[in-house]
Amino acid sequence: MTLMEKEIFEQPEALKNCFSYNRETLNKLVSDIRNKGIVNVVIAARGTSDHAGIYGKYLIESYVGVPVGLSAPSAVTLYGGNINYDNMLVIGISQSGKAADVLAVMEQAKKNGALTCTVTNDETSPLAKCADYHLFCNAGLESSVAATKTFGTQLYIMAYLALMWAGRDDMVKMLAEVPEKIRKVLDDNEKVKALATRARFMTDCFILSRGITYPMALEAALKVQETNYVRAKAYPVSDFHHGPFAMVDDGTPVFVYAGSGKETRKDTVEMIEKLKAVGADVLVISADDDLLSLGDVSFKIPASGGNDFIDMFSFAVFGQLFACNLAAVKGRNPDAPRGLKKITITK
Repeated sequence: MTLMEKEIFEQPEALKNCFSYNRETLNKLVSDIRNKGIVNVVIAARGTSDHAGIYGKYLIESYVGVPVGLSAPSAVTLYGGNINYDNMLVIGISQSGKAADVLAVMEQAKKNGALTCTVTNDETSPLAKCADYHLFCNAGLESSVAATKTFGTQLYIMAYLALMWAGRDDMVKMLAEVPEKIRKVLDDNEKVKALATRARFMTDCFILSRGITYPMALEAALKVQETNYVRAKAYPVSDFHHGPFAMVDDGTPVFVYAGSGKETRKDTVEMIEKLKAVGADVLVISADDDLLSLGDVSFKIPASGGNDFIDMFSFAVFGQLFACNLAAVKGRNPDAPRGLKKITITK
């Protein structure tokens, strides 16, 4: 068993430990956010952490109604920008807590009027120590280069923060069911292995999703890129119509992470039918049987009651398992991809 596979399977317990550890801090942070009347949010992150941030952006904007911007750290680190963060919440996300560019944003944000919060998997890291609040992934040591359980816990933290802030107790209760749902995905790993074996000669692909689950397309593409050296490109379903679709022809592998929410259903069905019409090889990942039936092949995730924000967690585990199993089929080592390190320092 590779380290990546071992760490993927540790996620149900990691999520439980994550929320248990952060419950009190989350309550205090949400109270502070409300008392300060926060009207804008900025999220600073890179890579996998950025994908967790984008998920948080969708949730906060959709359910809190506060605009969320994604920071361009080089505005601070390269161009010397001095940004006014007055009356804003600035969130820095980094698994290692050592991202120098994110740290620069957070230090300036705290100096320039922001309420600051960081999300890391290292309580002793510079980012953990620099903010007003620190939310700890509490995922345990992650040794494989590919982030798995740290990504899952980052998603969990962002979901709890957004939905607690929104006062959506009904949705917060649903998050408690997530560890058991992803355990069911893990139990279906033999099916994922079969899909990976089917894709063993894949050298390029497109990965699509829509709305709240779009960040999973980004993350799934990154996972197959870094562990298998496959040229993967992610798009929201809505954008794929505008130019990129011209690259699809007979046999092109396309993964569709189809959320079960009614909001995205029409657009997703339209895209799958359009892909099938030009001969694309379509793999649909969904909880919805009707959507699954449209794919050439499919993988069913646990039912979420039509809630895309819950589907996201099952999608994440499937994407990780698929990349890990594909690496085994291709003879790659997902724990030590060529040219990559576990911690990447960028400015």
